[in-house]
Amino acid sequence: MARWAIAIHGGAGVDPNLPEHRQEEAKRVLARCLQVGVDLLRAGATALDVVEAVVRELETDPCFNSGRGSALTRAGTVEMEASIMDGRGRRCGAVSGVSTVRNPVSLARRVMDKSPHSYLAFDGAEDFAREQGLEVVDNSYFITEENVGMLKLAKEANSILFDYRIPLAGADTCSAQAAAVESHGSNGMVMNGLPISIYAPETVGCAVVDSNGFTAAATSTGGLMNKMTGRIGDSPLIGAGTYACGHCAVSCTGEGEAIIRSTLARDVAAVMEYKGLPLQEAVDFCVKERLDEGFAGLIAVSGTGEVAYGFNCTGMFRGCATEDGFMEVGIWE
Repeated sequence: MARWAIAIHGGAGVDPNLPEHRQEEAKRVLARCLQVGVDLLRAGATALDVVEAVVRELETDPCFNSGRGSALTRAGTVEMEASIMDGRGRRCGAVSGVSTVRNPVSLARRVMDKSPHSYLAFDGAEDFAREQGLEVVDNSYFITEENVGMLKLAKEANSILFDYRIPLAGADTCSAQAAAVESHGSNGMVMNGLPISIYAPETVGCAVVDSNGFTAAATSTGGLMNKMTGRIGDSPLIGAGTYACGHCAVSCTGEGEAIIRSTLARDVAAVMEYKGLPLQEAVDFCVKERLDEGFAGLIAVSGTGEVAYGFNCTGMFRGCATEDGFMEVGIWE
């Protein structure tokens, strides 16, 4: 029997000025969702079932940018995307442009299990969800007051903006956020050559190896605040934001365009396979050598029960646990 292990994330690129109580809130959510996965693994659940269940929990809580609490498009709507991959046979499913499906990760799994395809988007994905009897809700369910306020600031700054965890209640807080937008807007950070302001993506993800040595990974996100409608990031792209095989399972978070260019998740597996690197060294190599000028992070587990993470930005919401009793939740280095 192999050792089971689980890693989760709630996004890389954390505002260093994030209030302490919001940091603690995020860690509580991570710990609760991590425990869901641990309990399932102890009960003998498969890696695939565990990553779906954990990401569903993360999608349901508005603390992070997936499901309820997703970032808003410039039109003020939510367009979500998710993917899931089974290391056994490298089966996969993905969805984009989802606007009414309560748990996009479960739709991604239905695409994998119940359709002849690997990827469905927009109306086709929505239609398939209804055919499969998945729970749907009005788009307003996913929208939070905080995100409405952050979208307003993003539009005023004429920039992609995301850092919705800092409360917007009260004029003083709004003024502080506006100042932050102005200060970050001149920091020279760019995405695909265009300036952005506060960069704090909060995609969620989970990577698991179960007691049979089978791996799986899943990733879910609402994307960028003030993004163009129709934008697709790395999260639903197999090999970019999500990957699982016999060597490892990986879920990425951060600057989607940079992750796409570097095929970051697949590269971790590739350097393990072709260079013979152990998991943490493979993660470190890919974060350092493959992201170019991009900012991102990732979590990973190996087929033998190791856990690893890496990021080249300020902090990453993350947690991990292993069969031998090790468990931690963290944000910073």
